[in-house]
Amino acid sequence: MQTLEPLVVWAHLASTLYMTGLIWFVQVVHYPLKAHVGADGFTAYQAAHVSRTSFVVMPPMLVEVLTATWLAVAAPPGLSPTLAWVGLGLLGVIWLSTMVFQIPAHRRLEAGLDPATVTRLVRTNWIRTLGWTARSGLVLFMMAQATSGA
Repeated sequence: MQTLEPLVVWAHLASTLYMTGLIWFVQVVHYPLKAHVGADGFTAYQAAHVSRTSFVVMPPMLVEVLTATWLAVAAPPGLSPTLAWVGLGLLGVIWLSTMVFQIPAHRRLEAGLDPATVTRLVRTNWIRTLGWTARSGLVLFMMAQATSGA
C-alpha cells in the first residue's frame, strides 16, 4: 500500500462518519427548530446559520468528496472499486440535493421566515440524511472487508 493510501482511507471514513452524525443533528434538531425562531429575529438568525454552518460543513464535505473520488478511481488493494463507485454515486446524490433543494431554500429564508420553505427544507433534507447514512454503512462495510482480507 502506498504511503498516502491509509491516510486517504481513514480521512474518508472520518469525514463520512462526521457528516452522517452532523446531518442527523441537523435533520432532527436544527432544521425543525427554524420554525420556532420567530419572524422578528429570523433574518439575522438565518444569516448566522449560513455563515457558521459553512465553516463546520465545507471542510469535511471537501475531504469526503476528494477522498471518495480517489478511492473510486484508484481503489487500494482490499477495497472494492465497485463499492467505492457506489459510494461516490451516493455522494453525488447528496451534493445534487444540496444544490437543488437545500441551498435554494436557505436563500429564500434569507429574506425572512417562511414556514412552507422551512417545511420543504426539512422534508427534502431526508435525501441527504439517508444518503449519508447509507454511505456510512457502505464505508464501514468497505473498511471491514479491507481489514479482514476478504
